[in-house]
Amino acid sequence: MAIESINPATGECIRQFEEASETEIDQRLEIGWKTYSDWKERSFEYRAEKLLQVARVLKKDRERLAGIITSEMGKVLVEARAEIDKCALVCEFYAENGETFLARRNEPSDAKESYVAYEPLGPVLAVMPWNFPFWQVFRFAAPALMAGNTAVLKHASNVPQAALAIEEIFLESGLPEGAFTTLMISSAPVEKVIRDPRIRAVTLTGSEAAGRKVAAVAGSTLKKSVMELGGSDPFIVLEDADIERAAQTAAFSRLLNAGQTCIAAKRFIVVEAVADVFKKTFKSNLSQAVTGNPHHEKSTMGPLAREDLREELHQQVQATLEEGATLELGGEIPDGPGFFYPATLLTGVQPGMTAATQETFGPVAVLMVAKDENEAIRWANQSAYGLGGAVWTGDLERGKRVARCIETGSVFVNGFTKSDSRLPFGGIKNSGYGRELSYEGIREFTNVKTVWAAL
Repeated sequence: MAIESINPATGECIRQFEEASETEIDQRLEIGWKTYSDWKERSFEYRAEKLLQVARVLKKDRERLAGIITSEMGKVLVEARAEIDKCALVCEFYAENGETFLARRNEPSDAKESYVAYEPLGPVLAVMPWNFPFWQVFRFAAPALMAGNTAVLKHASNVPQAALAIEEIFLESGLPEGAFTTLMISSAPVEKVIRDPRIRAVTLTGSEAAGRKVAAVAGSTLKKSVMELGGSDPFIVLEDADIERAAQTAAFSRLLNAGQTCIAAKRFIVVEAVADVFKKTFKSNLSQAVTGNPHHEKSTMGPLAREDLREELHQQVQATLEEGATLELGGEIPDGPGFFYPATLLTGVQPGMTAATQETFGPVAVLMVAKDENEAIRWANQSAYGLGGAVWTGDLERGKRVARCIETGSVFVNGFTKSDSRLPFGGIKNSGYGRELSYEGIREFTNVKTVWAAL
C-alpha cells in the first residue's frame, strides 16, 4: 500500500512512499529496543547535549523544514516557521530542566533512607496527527528522550515527508540509530505495534475516535498511555472586557492553522450586554483573512489539510444552519483547486446545535449569546470536551474566579489558549487524560519508584 503526500493547495500528489512490511516493522522495533538498553544508561548531561544539538539543527534547517510543512499540510509559511522555532525551544527547555524535573526526591519514612526515583519505561509509541506535524512530535519526543526512553513514531499518513524528516533530524544530531524511529505505516498495523512487548507505553494526539481505539488496546495490554484528543473550546466574553482586543484575539485564535487546532477557540460565548458590538468587530476581523497559496507571504490562511476534512466541516455548517443558526460570513466551498474553505461565522447558535456540540476542525466560528456570566459558564461546560478555554474581563480577580468554574485542562484569562513548554498541557472528559510539557509531561513516561532502605 502506498502512502501519499498530497499538496492540499492543489490536490496534487507530491510523492508516494511504500508502507513498511511486517519484517521492516519488526527490525525497526528491535533496533529501538536494543538502543534503549544503552540510551537509558547515558547521563542527563549527555542526553541534554544531544537535545541541544537537535535544536541547532532545527534552527539551521528552519526554512527547508517549514517548506515541508506548508507543502504537505497547507500551513502558511509564517506559521510553519513558528512551528519549527517552537520545536527548538522545547528541546532546549528539556535539555536545561530535565535533570531537575527527574531528580531523586528524598522523603522521610520509617526507613534509614527513603526516596522517590524517576526511571525510564522503555520505547514509547507516539501516534501523531498532521495539524502540527513537527510540534506534536517534538513535544512528546524531547521529554521522552531526556528521561531515557526511546521514541517510536507512527505519524499521520498524509504527512510522510515530515515523519521522515524528523527521524533524519535526530540522526543528524548524533543520536544513535533507534533512539528515534519512524514507522512508515497506515492505521491498520498500529494495534499490533502497541501489543508488541518491546513497546512499553503509548501516547496519542488526535481525534476522540482514534483515542478511544488506541487507549482500549493500550489498556488491554496494561501499558501506560496519554491521550490528547479533540476540543470545543469556549471563549467567554463578559460585559467589562476590552471588546476590541477580545474580538481581535478571537479571530486570530479561530483562524490560526486554518482553524485546524484542537485548542482553538470554537464556541464564542458573549454576554448579551456586549453581544452586538462584539459581533460587529469579530466579523470584521474574520473577514480580513487572506486565503490563498500558503507559500505566498501575503496569505494569512491556507487550505484545509484534506478534501474529506473540508466536506465534513461543510456538512457541520449546513446542519447547524438547518437547525436555525444564521450565516453571517463565508460558509461556501470555493471553486478551483485545493481544499480551501473561507472564514465562516455562524450566529444565533444555541446549545445542542451541531457546531456547538461537535468539534469543528476548520475556520468556522460559532457565536452564542448568553444572558449573563452564570449562563455563559453553564454553556461553556455543556460540552463533552474539556481541553482549553478562555475568559475575557476587565477584572482579573473575576477572570480567575470564572476560570476555576470552567471544566477544562487549562483556562486563559484575557488571552487565547496555547501550549507552552513551561506549563502542563492536556484535557479532561472526552478531550483525554494525562499531561504533556512542564515537569508533569516528562514524568508521564517514567517509573515513579519508591526506594526504602534500612540496616
